[in-house]
Amino acid sequence: MANASARHILVTTEETCQDLKSQIEGGADFAELAKEHSQCPSGRQGGDLGEFGPGMMVPEFDEVVFSAPVKTVQGPVKTQFGFHLLEVTSRTD
Repeated sequence: MANASARHILVTTEETCQDLKSQIEGGADFAELAKEHSQCPSGRQGGDLGEFGPGMMVPEFDEVVFSAPVKTVQGPVKTQFGFHLLEVTSRTD
């Protein structure tokens, strides 16, 4: 069974999400931005969600985590919780 480790930043608006993605692409540290901006409790750990399998997260999240390239920031991804930037840190198939 596939497993993945990922980190994310959860914010309330697509504009904020896009701005944070631009900052990361410009060299800002993902974990620091997560600590500063994420609305999710995981933000305190730099957005780290640990390891999980398919079906353990909302479908929009799963779709990205189990298909996107590893170590590449994806998003904005809209879910019922808000807008996410996602980075798959590792994945086994």
